[in-house]
Parts: sequence; C-alpha cells; structure tokens
Amino acid sequence: MSTLGFIGGGKMAEALIAKLHKANRIVVADTNVNRLDHLSAKYRVKTVHDNLAVFLAAEIIILAIKPQQMAAVLTELHGWDGVENQKKVVVSIAAGIPISYLRQKLPHCQIIRAMPNNPAIVGAGITALVRGRGVRSNEFGVVSRIFKAVGEVMEVEERLMDAVTGLSGSGPAFIYLTLESMIKAGIELGLSQTVAQQLASHTVMGAALTLLRTEHSAAELRKMVTSPGGTTIEGLKVLAEKKFPHALASAIRAAEKKSRQLSKKWIS
Repeated sequence: MSTLGFIGGGKMAEALIAKLHKANRIVVADTNVNRLDHLSAKYRVKTVHDNLAVFLAAEIIILAIKPQQMAAVLTELHGWDGVENQKKVVVSIAAGIPISYLRQKLPHCQIIRAMPNNPAIVGAGITALVRGRGVRSNEFGVVSRIFKAVGEVMEVEERLMDAVTGLSGSGPAFIYLTLESMIKAGIELGLSQTVAQQLASHTVMGAALTLLRTEHSAAELRKMVTSPGGTTIEGLKVLAEKKFPHALASAIRAAEKKSRQLSKKWIS
C-alpha cells in the first residue's frame, strides 16, 4: 500500500480521495480547517496543516492547488534534497504552470502535469497528462491509474495543454450553460423543473455517448436528426442565425488564449 499525498483538499482532491482512500494511505494538507475536518470524518484520511509533512510522508504528491498558490507552496518545499525526495513523483493539476517551473523548484522530483475536469466528481471526467523528462513508465502508469479512478486518461504533449484547458478543462462550464438554457426553455414551455432537467441532461449525455460509441462523426449524427422540413432544422436555423457554433468555438479559443497568457508568467 503506497502513501498518496494531497497538498490542497478541494473538490478535485476529494473526487480522487473518494475513489482511492480504501486502497491507499492518504495524507492531506489544506489551509481550510473545515475541509480537513470534512475529509478526515468522511474518508478517514490523515490530515495535517503542514505542506512539507505531506511532501515527506508520501511517495506521490498531488499539488491540488490554485495557480496563484503555487509559488508559496513550492517555496515551502524547495531545497529538500537528497535521498528523501529523489524517489518522489509530484503531480500538478494547476492550470498554466509548466513543468520547467516545477522542476526548477523541485529539481530532484519526477514531475507530471495533469488537467482533469469537473465531471471527475462523479467519476466521468477526462484527464490529460504530460510526462516530465525522466519520468519512468511505471511511475507514469501509477499516476495514470490514479486519474483513471475518476474517468478517462490520455497523454498529450505539454505544448497542447493550453488547448486541452480550453476544450476539456473549461468545456464543462460551456455545456452547463447550454443545459441551463435548455432547462429554462423547457420550463417556459410548460415542463416542470424536474422533467426539463432530466430530459436535457439525458439528451446531452446520450448525444455524447452516441458519438463515443459509434463510428459516426458529430456532423453525421447531427444530419441523422435533421429531417428536411422538420422541427430540428428550424431550431438549427436559429442557432446558425445567432452564430452559436462560432460563439462556442470562440469561447474555447478565448479560454485557450487565457491559459497561454497565464503560462507565460511562469516561464523565466
């Protein structure tokens, strides 16, 4: 049984802890005492107030913190050289922070970047992983299995992480906004909140599963639903007039651009 450390005990950390606590020793540090009390009571994990204690206790450390917290946390950990930390694998889920910066602060650790997304909280996420230089296959395999506990995993090149952030990291918010609009329209047309939410949710989920489980492209599936002179084509005309496809693509590009801008702050 390995020891898995979390620096940061927020929602993403909890999603992983919920799936992993029965098979792993887990130690968590967070500045929020209420979060630590919650995680300790619900999952029976060890909680501490010292980030360095997590770093020293665990073989794999997940930095589940916001980008703006990273510099301060790494300053706490920086300088602990030697055998004690040479075997450690550090995984960062903070958006925009490159491996080069993390390696500069933790030169004796193996570094992996991860970009999970919000559906991980129900085990339906997808995580993009970037393997830092020198990370061995077995180490990368262990980290992959950690994130497979909350969904799918794929390996990407680091230069693509901003695009990943824009598409799958920020993407759930765009889908939730779409769902909000669908539910609101259903209610305005006379459906109850419960019925509208069920219909909208299963429609989006079913469409995504159909794309994943068939060999058809999204465009082909859209055409299957669109009969000439039917109801769907009338709705699609409105979406085209309102430039919905362009707006959605622009939202993803804007999120990607912001991620690139944030990344530049960490490149010396």
